[in-house]
Amino acid sequence: MQAIQTLLCASIDYAGLFPPAALDMATAVQNYARYRSGADAWALGRFIVPAARLSEFEAAAAAYLSASMSGRWQLGALTGSDLESDLRSITAFNHRTAVRSGGGAIIDSVEVKGSSVPAIEETISHIPQHLQAYVEIPIEGDPAELIATIGRLSARPKVRTGGVTREAFPRSRDLVRFMERCVTANTPFKCTAGLHHALRAEYRLTYAPDSLSGVMFGFLNVFLTAALLRSGLPASDAEQVLEETSPHAFRVGEREIAWRNHRLDERALRAARETTILSFGSCSFTEPLEDLQSLRLLEPRAQRA
Repeated sequence: MQAIQTLLCASIDYAGLFPPAALDMATAVQNYARYRSGADAWALGRFIVPAARLSEFEAAAAAYLSASMSGRWQLGALTGSDLESDLRSITAFNHRTAVRSGGGAIIDSVEVKGSSVPAIEETISHIPQHLQAYVEIPIEGDPAELIATIGRLSARPKVRTGGVTREAFPRSRDLVRFMERCVTANTPFKCTAGLHHALRAEYRLTYAPDSLSGVMFGFLNVFLTAALLRSGLPASDAEQVLEETSPHAFRVGEREIAWRNHRLDERALRAARETTILSFGSCSFTEPLEDLQSLRLLEPRAQRA
């Protein structure tokens, strides 16, 4: 396995239902089924679906789940304003799909929001222990107390790294502080939105022909920043990694990845993925990988799903 695969294995949670792609359920499900059997399946994480649309997902995926012989699909469910109703839907879905032999699907994580310690404690108290909870928190202020609470309750923080407007992207120093606090608390986290591209640069915010552009974080920048923070890199240097725009500053080899003079071997990369940065939600699965290929940071595939 190449070092880039160690860094990004099972890292892309497919969120094709969400903007800017905003695909219909049938298309998103068909895509995910294809990605699971494709050459790049090593990078694929969970299928992200709103709990309110589970019946729709089940109908669209029925044929694929019945025919699947490669294990169950893993899903992450987003909850809405009625948490209790969403949790009942998740429990019923898991009971129905658990009886399938050889295939089926399982929801093993839920994603919620929380902006205060009491709100987070109240929300997580309702979530069954067999479901891994991810709590999306604000990071404009110091999130140390929120992260500590999330970790104490065996949940995991989630950070929004972008969106379809310029205002949706956090400041670099706030994102670095969030990651630093997670490393200090020994609490792994996930990211969502705005990470379609490998390197930081200005990109179109949506797929619309008249889309505005904005500066986006690169997923490679984010993952390496987290890994380097875990390895002891000072926060002041970490911000430079997060804002790096030169592809020549990154070197990807068989057994290590380097940013300028800072190197991470396979052991450090693996440890970062296990204990620090877990995944990122993206409405495109192919775009991040094609971006790596175009930068010659991922070896080309003769055939792609």
